[in-house]
Amino acid sequence: MITPIIFAGVAVGIILAGALTLLFGVFTIGPTERGVLTTFGRAQRLNGSVGSDPDLGPLLTAEERQRYDFPLIHVVKPGGPYFKWPWQRLYRIDMTIQTTDIVWDPDIQQSTIESVTKDNLTIALNGQIRWKPCERNLYGYLFGVARPRAHVMGYFISVVRDRIATFHSQGADAAVDGISINDLRKNLSVINQFMEASCKKTAARYGIELEAALITTIDPPGDVDDALASINTTQNQVAAAISQARADADQKLTMAEQAVQIARNMADADAAPILELGRTLADMFAQGGKPALDSYIRNALLPLREKATQTVIIP
Repeated sequence: MITPIIFAGVAVGIILAGALTLLFGVFTIGPTERGVLTTFGRAQRLNGSVGSDPDLGPLLTAEERQRYDFPLIHVVKPGGPYFKWPWQRLYRIDMTIQTTDIVWDPDIQQSTIESVTKDNLTIALNGQIRWKPCERNLYGYLFGVARPRAHVMGYFISVVRDRIATFHSQGADAAVDGISINDLRKNLSVINQFMEASCKKTAARYGIELEAALITTIDPPGDVDDALASINTTQNQVAAAISQARADADQKLTMAEQAVQIARNMADADAAPILELGRTLADMFAQGGKPALDSYIRNALLPLREKATQTVIIP
């Protein structure tokens, strides 16, 4: 009687194990997710690595390729149902774009990030970065570093601090010497674009793609901010006075040019009859000689003699 009971228990156990395997081994992947299966802790590898990837490889230097040459792994696409064995583990990765404040740190609480400008002014930064996991380097995201988001934030902060410490404005937008924070505030978009370009390699190093860098505020210490506000007000007043002076000068110059043109036109109008008379007399002399000129002068004097009260003829 014992043997049949044992066989029955084993059969029931096998049936239950099979049912649980089917129940918990079937899974699906959502449209905004990707999956990675590991067998006894090892992900299924594909041929190639991050260093040989045509998109990710060029982002790394020769030294970085040795440190971050992660293998390419099989990624479970959205859909299903899929099946996994009990000794396999499923990692679900949310592929949507996520936003993280640059002040986020897993170990400390802080409201701003401090940085030093080229003129040794300590400023406070705030903003966000938008990022998402890199599907071509999910090995780096899952297994390359313990906390990839913390690594990316640390890398981002180090790059932005270096950029601010060496930032200088060029051309007409250059600030007054020693007040580089004005340049930083004016060129936030330039700094953000630089950060996006500099952080592209995070996809190859940590498996995170940086979508956008948004540094929103740059604030100096309170006493310096008051001084900067006064300086900015003075600069605006000086700029307004210069603009007004230039406008007045341009207006006076325009009026002077117009006056010269009017005088020139009047002179041309006065000279035109004289020039025309000269041409007429020259033609008359060319055709009739001196007698023709004498006849013209005699006829031209007749109206004057009629108006004159006395005529004196000088032989």
